[in-house]
Amino acid sequence: MTTDFQQSRQALGRRLRELRGPRTQRDLAAVLGWPQAKVSKLETGRQTAAAEDVMAWAQATGHPAATEELVARLQGLETRTRSWRRQLRAGHRPVQDVLTIEYEQSAVLRAWEGAMVVGMLQTADYARAMFTRYAELHQAPKDIDEAVRARVRRQQLLFEPGRQFHIVMWEAAMYADVAPPEVLAAQIDRLGTLIGLDTVTLGIVPFGARLSIPPANGFWLYDDRLAIVEDWHAELWIDDPDSVALYRRVWDTLDASAVYGTSVRRILARARARFADLV
Repeated sequence: MTTDFQQSRQALGRRLRELRGPRTQRDLAAVLGWPQAKVSKLETGRQTAAAEDVMAWAQATGHPAATEELVARLQGLETRTRSWRRQLRAGHRPVQDVLTIEYEQSAVLRAWEGAMVVGMLQTADYARAMFTRYAELHQAPKDIDEAVRARVRRQQLLFEPGRQFHIVMWEAAMYADVAPPEVLAAQIDRLGTLIGLDTVTLGIVPFGARLSIPPANGFWLYDDRLAIVEDWHAELWIDDPDSVALYRRVWDTLDASAVYGTSVRRILARARARFADLV
C-alpha cells in the first residue's frame, strides 16, 4: 500500500472521528449495526471504507451534509488505489473496458513486465489462462470469455497508425509455466510476429543482463501522464507528475538492460524450443 494512500486513508479516518463527536465508538457501532472493531479500523485508517459506509456514517452521526465531502474523499482514495476486491465484484470484463479508455486516449505507451507476457501481446488462450488464475485467486465472478474478447479487441490498437507501444519484458516471463505447453508455445510464436511492426518496439531483458535496479512490479505508462501499477491487492493509478516521472526513470533504466531485434528472436527461439519439447 502506498504511503500517499495510507496517509489519505488516515486523514479520512480523522474526519470520521471528528464527525462522531462525543459519542463512543460502541454507541455509534450500535446505531450502524456494525462491530465496534469496524468503527475503530475506519477511524484509524486500518480499513478502507466503502461508499455506503461513509454515507451511513454521515447519517448516523447527524451530519448528512457531510455525505458529499466524505464520498469525494473516498473517490480520491480510489483514484490512487483501486482494490481488486472492489473492481472484480462484477468480473474482469468491466476492468478491461476501463483500461481500454486509457489506451485509446494515449499515443505513446510504455510497459514493463517481469512475470508474464503483457496483456496487449497475449493470445486469446494465454489471456484465458491468466484471467482464470486471477479469478480463482480473488474469488471473482468468472466472466472469462467476455474478458478475453475485450482484451483481444483492445489489441487492435497495436495496428493503428500514430500510436507507439514500447514494451520491455524480463526473459523470465517467457518461461512462466502458467498455461499448457501448447498455449505457451503459441504465445511465444505470437511475440515473434510482432517484431518489426512499426507501432511496437519489443525489448527483453535477458537472463544474466546487468541490472541497475531489481525487475520488480509490472506497470504501464500512458503518455507520461499516468502510471498504472499492478500489485496483488490492487491497481495503483498514479498521476502526480513526480511519481509518474519516477516510473519513467524505472522504465528507462530497465530498458537500458534490454536487447532488441535479432537478439529477441534468439531468446524467443530458446524459450519456444523448451515448450515444444513438452507438447
